[in-house]
Amino acid sequence: MSVPTEELKLEIVNAATGKPLGAEAAPTADGALVVRDFPDDGPRPEQWQLAPVQAAEGEETEDNQRYVIRNAVTGKVLDDPAAADRAVRQGDAADGNQRQQWHVVPVEGEAGLYFIEGATDGAVLDLDAPGADDTHVVLREHDDGAESQRWRFVPAEPERTSDPALRWAALGHWNGRQSWRLAPSAALRPAPGATPSFSNMLLVLEQFGSDEDAGQWKSEGVTRAPGGQPVWWAGAGARFLADTTGAGRADVVGLKPEEGAVTSSSRGDGTFDDEERVLHPPVPAAGPEDLWTLVDTTGRGKPDVVVLAADGVRVSPQGEDGTFAPAGEPVLKAFGHGEPAGGWLADRHPRFLADTTGDGRLDLVGCHDDGVWVSLQDEEGTFAPIGDEPVLRAFGHDEKAGGWLADKHPRFLGDTTGDGRLDLVGCHDDGVWVSLQDEEGTFADPLYVLDAFGVDQGWGTVEEHPRFLLRTTGGGSLDLVGFGPQGVVVSRGRGDGTFGPAKLVLNDFGLAQGWTSGKHLRFLGDVTGDGNPDVVGFGDEGVWVSHGRGDGTFEQAQLVCSGFGYDEDSGGWRVDRHPRFLADITGDGRVDIVGFGGPGVYVARNLFRRFRTR
Repeated sequence: MSVPTEELKLEIVNAATGKPLGAEAAPTADGALVVRDFPDDGPRPEQWQLAPVQAAEGEETEDNQRYVIRNAVTGKVLDDPAAADRAVRQGDAADGNQRQQWHVVPVEGEAGLYFIEGATDGAVLDLDAPGADDTHVVLREHDDGAESQRWRFVPAEPERTSDPALRWAALGHWNGRQSWRLAPSAALRPAPGATPSFSNMLLVLEQFGSDEDAGQWKSEGVTRAPGGQPVWWAGAGARFLADTTGAGRADVVGLKPEEGAVTSSSRGDGTFDDEERVLHPPVPAAGPEDLWTLVDTTGRGKPDVVVLAADGVRVSPQGEDGTFAPAGEPVLKAFGHGEPAGGWLADRHPRFLADTTGDGRLDLVGCHDDGVWVSLQDEEGTFAPIGDEPVLRAFGHDEKAGGWLADKHPRFLGDTTGDGRLDLVGCHDDGVWVSLQDEEGTFADPLYVLDAFGVDQGWGTVEEHPRFLLRTTGGGSLDLVGFGPQGVVVSRGRGDGTFGPAKLVLNDFGLAQGWTSGKHLRFLGDVTGDGNPDVVGFGDEGVWVSHGRGDGTFEQAQLVCSGFGYDEDSGGWRVDRHPRFLADITGDGRVDIVGFGGPGVYVARNLFRRFRTR
């Protein structure tokens, strides 16, 4: 687990005993601390907060950060009184007292465990008698093999904002009559003043649903963004939202194997046309392995249809009349799933469409078995043939190229230095690796820059722990944001291709709070229009939002819509059948919630800055 920020309340638990740090059952005048059991019917263990100490310029680096460990209720702090027995206590805070300052040092190779080291002499928190009950906490010389010197930070339960809802419950009577009463419900509703608020979920189109009457849609291929990138690849049977005309609002798009891409256009009022029309016919020899997307590849303001087909890359520009011509010959005989086009597989080889050079045109980048391959697009819109060798023998599936697995190791393209060229960033088993691109378009050998966000730190799979590379501030560098085992973790970019220490900034949306990939969706999106990404989660009760503060931290979650959730009271939405999106379907600059349910397409309008509902 990453080191938490000062906003989070934590229990500090000893790894050897599993018992939390706290006061004695009969607290003493000197505030001595012990580890002990806390019975369910008794007082709860103390909760603590880690407050970073502001160091003088040049005195201390982020990797050597000092903290004051403060009791979240009393305000007293973890203190070393320098007594002969080296017993640790909680005492009144004193500014600048280095005996109240601590380093939090990760235990190498053991995710989520830390040494708590005194800033004055390097002694670490230990137990006076590890096998005894209610044993005192003392300071001792560091011993790498002593389990009693290892500690775990356990975040408190998340503080969420919502109101309980009531339901009508039937009452049966002895004479057969029936009446109704209001009874408590497991459902929740948005709290007054939730920011932002969304309207109630409304069925606006009885098509594109999983029920038989709504088309019996079922995804046969993949639908995913490669490594959290903004461009989606969609497989046969997929449904998604895309601006098909360049009008600034998203339309419904679906991929039918026998018809190609079909659409229902947005009317601009939160609804869609009832008539479904063919947007683009199937490509020759279409199959479930084909991947589709709609994106403006040239910067002219209109999206193109791009298909990664068996024989390579097919691009259909949009004409002035808004129609797409049938796909002709491949523009590039590479990056396709057929052997003549390289044998690229969706579950092994991520492919990206991104402007790698800053010229306004999207290029093709892919990570194959042997490394990274690139095809640049020129001013004429032509994609250059790929070379005989990869541009970088790294970030590939084979062991010689790093052993990167698509289901475990997300990879990104992003400008981490501000020079206008995209770099490669990846999260492997041991942490984060970066390959910088220079002015000549050459990718340097990867550098290991951060021991976080990797499998070794508890980040198991891409689906269970989504990770993103984006700005959490308006004009800052790209940061890494992820949904980790304990909640939302952020590592701020330094603007030089490296990242600061990973910090747990929100004790929500993680496995510890019950969020799983099999039941819940989690996104990052700007739902308020302030330019900062917010955390959006489709949970059991509905849609929860944690507003981004613009400094890499997030507010506590608010329930903003009581639909689109896993519970039956919230609609009974399922990850494998009911895709959900954030998209601006009205053109007003605010993202709405759109979901493909059983009967069809549901919408909840974004009401931020309009009015608020309960």
